[in-house]
Amino acid sequence: MRKIVIRGGKTLQGEVEISGAKNSVVALIPASIMADSPVVLEGVPDISDVKSLIEIIELMGAKVERMGDTLTIDPTHVKSTPMPSGKINSLRASYYFMGALLGKFNEAVVGLPGGCDLGPRPIDLHLKGFEALGAEIKNENGAMYLKAANGTLEGAHIFMDNVSVGATINIMLASVHTKGITVIENVAREPEIIDVATLLNNMGARVRGAGTDEIRITGVKELHGTRHSVIPDRIEAGTYLALAAAQEAGSGIKVSNVLYEHLESFILKLEEMGVEMVVREDSIEVKPSKQLKMVQVKTYPYPGFATDLQQPLTSLMLKATGVGSVQDTIYEKRVNHVPELARMGGDIQLEQNKVIVHGPNTLHGAEVVASDLRAGAALVVAGLLASGETTISNVEFILRGYDNIIEKVRKLGGDIELIEE
Repeated sequence: MRKIVIRGGKTLQGEVEISGAKNSVVALIPASIMADSPVVLEGVPDISDVKSLIEIIELMGAKVERMGDTLTIDPTHVKSTPMPSGKINSLRASYYFMGALLGKFNEAVVGLPGGCDLGPRPIDLHLKGFEALGAEIKNENGAMYLKAANGTLEGAHIFMDNVSVGATINIMLASVHTKGITVIENVAREPEIIDVATLLNNMGARVRGAGTDEIRITGVKELHGTRHSVIPDRIEAGTYLALAAAQEAGSGIKVSNVLYEHLESFILKLEEMGVEMVVREDSIEVKPSKQLKMVQVKTYPYPGFATDLQQPLTSLMLKATGVGSVQDTIYEKRVNHVPELARMGGDIQLEQNKVIVHGPNTLHGAEVVASDLRAGAALVVAGLLASGETTISNVEFILRGYDNIIEKVRKLGGDIELIEE
């Protein structure tokens, strides 16, 4: 078992560079296999989800080369291989292979996805979209069997009952080769969706409207290879901004390779707390702050406050003065970090579906468990703020989404290590 050990209470300062977006790249890699020649992705983070996706597409027949943060994917020999079990089951983003394979081959056999346990995250919207395009779907022994009823998919008008990033991307992937035009309404607007649409368009697709609430896709016969740079990871950036905002001394922390417009709602909340920042074109410098004000946080789909950032911000809120609250309207079950932060001395409780925070708190080290990816990030932030030693188990969740987190925190002056037990 691997664990992260943090000896906290150190002053952190310096610069941290943000990697490519995890939530983009887990869709960009499945999208790449739809091309008929090599696709080069630049800025690919070194995370376990990427390693798992590479293993999956290699099983399908793709050739993959990695040099630093550049991934070259040759999909020339990719076949419609049934993937009912194995790596596919452990990875939430594996459901993008449903849309990619259905779009490329008009058929797919893909095991049901895993990932973090954040409560019900059904794929009904994905399947509803596939059916509207003309796919027949069967669920047998925990795997989805999808096939174009008439041998090929046809354009359709689809209205999404709920805003869903995963369903928006998946239906987009399935639609690029359809006959005619597909219109998808009430879609998600996240930057990661624009990133995937940009890749598809550079490959020869005709996707319009990504970033708005309606996407229009005109089917094309072929997709070719291209070179694409992954957008910066706004969730990783927000996590380090929260850590930087908690520093009371030192020269401050500069978070580079970050886009302000992707983080506007989060940065406005930091400003409300009294955090002093210098925002530049591709970086944000955070000054030390001795007194923070408590805030009320409610998550919403983009451009609202991101559900993925409420947990890291909660650790920062433990340093603020007053009474604050966090309500996640997207994943109500995303509260398993609460008892772990309480174990570290945080005055924090769950009341109905709200997290209530009293502060300021003096945190101390403890043995804690990461229940999911962003809960793990919250515990890393808390461990660095606490006095004494914090040991975090279930670190596989953290390594799924944070590129070189040990090395990046050490560069800032943190005392952190990954150990094997």
